Amino acid sequence: MDEAPPSIRKVAFASAIGATIEWYDFFLYGVVTPLVFNKLFFPNFDPVVGTMLAYTTFFVGFVSRPVGGVIFGHFGDRFGRKNVLVLTLLIMGVATCLIGVLPTYESIGVWAPALLLLLRIFQGLGIGGEWGGAVLMAVEHAPENRRGFYGSWPQIGVPAGLLLSAGAVSLLSFLPDEQFLSWGWRVAFLISAALLAVGLYVRLKVLETPAFARIKERGEEAAVPFLALLKHHPRNVLLGLGARYIEGVTFNIFGVFIIAYVTTALALPRQTALLGVIIASALMIVMLPICGLLSDRFGRRAVFIAGSLSIGALTFPAFWLMQTREPEMIWLAIALPFAFCYPLVYGPQAALFSELFDTRVRYSGVSFVYQFSGIFASGLTPLIATELLRVGDKQPWLICSYVLGVSLVSAVCVFMMQETHRRDMAVDDARAAPGGAPGS
Repeated sequence: MDEAPPSIRKVAFASAIGATIEWYDFFLYGVVTPLVFNKLFFPNFDPVVGTMLAYTTFFVGFVSRPVGGVIFGHFGDRFGRKNVLVLTLLIMGVATCLIGVLPTYESIGVWAPALLLLLRIFQGLGIGGEWGGAVLMAVEHAPENRRGFYGSWPQIGVPAGLLLSAGAVSLLSFLPDEQFLSWGWRVAFLISAALLAVGLYVRLKVLETPAFARIKERGEEAAVPFLALLKHHPRNVLLGLGARYIEGVTFNIFGVFIIAYVTTALALPRQTALLGVIIASALMIVMLPICGLLSDRFGRRAVFIAGSLSIGALTFPAFWLMQTREPEMIWLAIALPFAFCYPLVYGPQAALFSELFDTRVRYSGVSFVYQFSGIFASGLTPLIATELLRVGDKQPWLICSYVLGVSLVSAVCVFMMQETHRRDMAVDDARAAPGGAPGS
């Protein structure tokens, strides 16, 4: 860390702050869904059906994410990373604030869930372009032997955003239920206005990445980056989609679905689940840079595969611990796979995915892999878990089996990749330039 120039520390910090704000906006929707939206926007349904419908609007955000990834990936590869990051932050912040003032079903009928759905789509479009740009700002500025470490900094935005969103809802949950459902939940969304101002200030201070500046100076930008991506990197796209599977499933089981599971299947107070997620998120903030460093030393594949397999192995004992209904055991059960194993996957992921593609198509590549896989890896997970819980007569073992199967799929996909932590990006960019051989 000491050998890095001061500029990369500032860039990494800016990436982490911006990503935290974006993910706060996106995850807040997931945290509030089983607590509020099923009651206020889908009130005329059975509680289970209402929750499923609310999770469907949650899922729509993941469907729109790859669209945002392709759109903003194109502009990020054509015109630079910085301006796209500012635009995505604006889209996310405005959509989140509007959710905070949205009338409920009781006030405007069917227009309430329709408008909620529309704003969720805009959230998905914004985050679809956000993640790729944030990680590239860090990875493309980083020294070659520290891409894993600095690439993990924008990853901190995920647990930090989840911690802030769960923390805000947890504090507001101390309000009487009537007040929480009336106006308390709205406060958490309206806070985004202040966060948006902070994020814009930080993002506008960041310089364009040297890697893109080099491509731009030579006039080597791809005419249609997404088509060039599919032409030159089809194998890496498919392997990246498979690798991302366990990361999305783990996050949405232990960071989103677990709140509904603890409050409904275990019939415990929502603060119990929220506090478990908050504790795990705080630990994860520390663990992610450590795991990024480990990937710089031992390679992306070894660290990622270890994380994927350990998640699959620990999910069964984690849910067994939850059956005790003891708060401390539930917090431990969430922390084991989520705070200690998940960072082994998510910490190196930014560098791993960035190193799969050359600079001409990298924004499109990392955005598409991360966001398209989000449909099946993230967006469908709460729906799948809810259905497996129903089929399993409120017992979680089918959910555990699903996570184990996913962990094996992702481990195999990463095993089939080439190790990239010592890759020289400048050399590969020269090979991939027009007239050269495309990078692998």
